[in-house]
Amino acid sequence: MTSQEARTHIRYTGWASRRLLDAVAELSEEQRSKGMQVSHDSIQGTLGHIHFADRIWYSRTVERITLPPMAEMCTWEALNGDWPALQKRWETYAESLTDADMERTVAYKYLDGTPGSTPLSQVILHLVNHATLHRGQVMATLRQVGVKPPGTDFISYLREQAAAQAAG
Repeated sequence: MTSQEARTHIRYTGWASRRLLDAVAELSEEQRSKGMQVSHDSIQGTLGHIHFADRIWYSRTVERITLPPMAEMCTWEALNGDWPALQKRWETYAESLTDADMERTVAYKYLDGTPGSTPLSQVILHLVNHATLHRGQVMATLRQVGVKPPGTDFISYLREQAAAQAAG
């Protein structure tokens, strides 16, 4: 993975998450928090899980930041304020990356304290793929409550970016 590809993927995941948050904003609090038998119980819980993972990997990869309890990252306020701000930090970090950085080994500790390490390129791919998996779950639950989810395909993002560039 090149540094340019990393930037593209990080921007994509922020774009897709924002589109999904905008769709979820149309739901009532009851619909957002209703148990839906998905991996993190509810729409809001699943979005909070993505936010939590994004924050953990940022802290491991870029700079140590406070990791509040997951419940605090699942609030509607955190999802609409803290998460987009964290995404901007990821994007700013990505702007500084070089191709050589992509093979840097990221050393970290799992939540249970066990040490781990992963090349930065793989961390970025995991970050994006993890979010994509859980956004898909949220999209399925949106359909269950009668809401058409937004398009969040990677190719749609690329086409939108190309059209914006062409428009100048």
